[in-house]
Order: sequence, then C-alpha cells, then structure tokens
Amino acid sequence: MNFKKKLKIGEFSQLMQVTVKTLRHYEQKGLLVPDEVDEWTGYRYYSIDQMQRLKTIRDLQRLGFSLDEIKDLCDSYSHTPTIRQLTEKIKETEAELKLLIARRNQLLDWRNARKEMKTMEKISIQSLPEIIVASHREVIPNYAAIGPMCVEKIGPEMQRLGCKCPPPGYCFTIEHNKEYTPTNIDIEYCEQVEEMGEDSAIIQFKRLPAVPKALCMKHIGPYERFYESFTEAFRYIEEHGLKPVGQHRTCYIDGAWNQEDPEKWLSVIQIPIE
Repeated sequence: MNFKKKLKIGEFSQLMQVTVKTLRHYEQKGLLVPDEVDEWTGYRYYSIDQMQRLKTIRDLQRLGFSLDEIKDLCDSYSHTPTIRQLTEKIKETEAELKLLIARRNQLLDWRNARKEMKTMEKISIQSLPEIIVASHREVIPNYAAIGPMCVEKIGPEMQRLGCKCPPPGYCFTIEHNKEYTPTNIDIEYCEQVEEMGEDSAIIQFKRLPAVPKALCMKHIGPYERFYESFTEAFRYIEEHGLKPVGQHRTCYIDGAWNQEDPEKWLSVIQIPIE
C-alpha cells in the first residue's frame, strides 16, 4: 500500500521558508488550499506535491505577478504565463524601472545637495581686509612648539608693548620654508592689533594689504594633519576652476592655550585665490 507523506502546516512552513500567516492567506485566496484538514482537530496538512505549487507561486510573485494573476495561472491548463502576459509584465516592469531610476536620481541630487551644503559649511570664500599685525618670525623645532611659543614668548612681549587686539581676535602663521619639513620650521606668527607700535627684538609691526578673495577651510585636529585639509582645499580649488595666488595663512581659533584635546583644536586655512 502506498502512503503519501502529509506535512503539518508548521513543518510545511519551515521547509518552504514561508510563515504560517502567509500560508493561511494563500488558503483564503484559494491559491494553496491544504490537502487535508482534520475535522476533529482542525489541523491542516500539506502534500509533497504542493511544495512545487508553492514554489511556483513564490517564483511568480518575484516576477511581479499579483496573487489574483497567479491564481488564474495556477488554475489554468498550462500553469504558465502566455507570451502576451509576459510582454505586458515586461512593459509594467520597464515603467516601474523608469520610476525607480527617476527616484534614484532625485535621491542622488538631494544627497549631493546635502554634501555640498556640508562642504560649504566647512569651506567658504571670503575677502580678508587690510590689517596691522604684530609679527614674530622664528625657526621652531616642530608644529607642537607653536603653542608654547605663543604663550611663553609672544604673548608676554605683546603685553609688555601694550598691544591692543580688536575682538574677537585674529592670529595666524605663515610658513617660509621652500619645502615641507617636520622639523626646523621657519614660521612667522602674526596677530592683528589696533595700531602700529614700536618694534622690539621679538615683535615687529607691519601692515598687510587686503586679500580680495580667499578660500577659507576649517581644520579640526592637531597641526600634524594639516595636509588632510590642504588636500581637500586644493581639490575644491581645482574642481571650481579657481587659482591659488599668494601665500596661504593658517589661522588659529582653538589650540593648546584653551583646549587640552588636540582632536578638538580648530584652525582655519586661508588661501588667496582668483
């Protein structure tokens, strides 16, 4: 005697990776009715043959056929879509694809606009006015020496000379090395003051001409990573058809004098452009 294997709904669900809720929905739609329902317990049983029917239903769903369309196909003699039905489904898919492409392009535009906005928050084009500065030029051992030089030497000397700095304060450095060197850095420190003073052995006063246009880029982190911001700044200059002219300045906002964590130091690189 040939006994057919019957699968309980839970077992059938597990083997076919379909939830019991979905199987009950298919049953309500008349798509996949259990092979047997125990009249006493109400237990639902599925046959091995129904595995293939469920596979067909899932395959057609993935191809975009609705459950009503799938029911008609499963109830038909061939159980497969006609050429006309496939052609219609291809047309529907192409229309959906156009909509998806349009949606993707809109999302890309939106994302790029947000990126540009974020970039503009970091990079700006400004004019730098003519200013008077108290200047000190020195060869320092490394970038880390900038803080101590300002605090221990330049600050006390400017105070002794009675320098007055207009708020909120503007100080920057200019490097005079012809090439990069991590040591023995020939650097000039400049801080804006209200008026010319009398030069000393440490401080010299000078008037710097206005810069009509400068790319200003924020740099957050230690000075040893300035190269990261310079890379981004010069890429921006190139992409926007600009040209660097003159000597760049590095303006210091937050540093060792008011922020212990170097990762939070804020500087602004100012590159004259045209």
